[in-house]
Amino acid sequence: MGGPTPTVAILMGSDSDLPTMAECARVLEGYEVPYDIRVLSAHRSPEEAAAYAREAADRGLRVIIAGAGGAAHLAGAMAAHTTLPVIGVPLDSSPLGGFDALLATVQMPPGVPVAAVGVGSMGAKNAAHLAVAILALEDATLRTRLQERRRKMAEEVVSKAATLPQRLRKILEGG
Repeated sequence: MGGPTPTVAILMGSDSDLPTMAECARVLEGYEVPYDIRVLSAHRSPEEAAAYAREAADRGLRVIIAGAGGAAHLAGAMAAHTTLPVIGVPLDSSPLGGFDALLATVQMPPGVPVAAVGVGSMGAKNAAHLAVAILALEDATLRTRLQERRRKMAEEVVSKAATLPQRLRKILEGG
């Protein structure tokens, strides 16, 4: 394959989850973190999912991000077969708008933890940011990138806050 060894896995239970989980990839690419992306199902391909989790560390992966909707078992299934950190992204693919996936993701049994982020694309983005923070514990270059991104975010907030009075005045004056 040629490129650097992936350190983060982006997994999803169905290819219909790709538009949301692509937000993980977008964030990781911004940090220049190599990733592997796959469809694995805790229910429809359980043997493949378990094997992937068991072999993940040996392949150089350091964090697994797993997005799933409905019963959202993928993250828990990954955590059951690896000691790597697993981040679950609840997806809003059911009639309950992701609430069922959120509850399934956060209710792991003691000793088999899954970190849970928000539902949908916001959660997918934050899962990638959390994966970067985990990797940055042992990677000074990545830690610098993370600090720089946070600094830029703070500057943007301060800059927007400075224009608030003028923007409010325009709204109050009807235009």
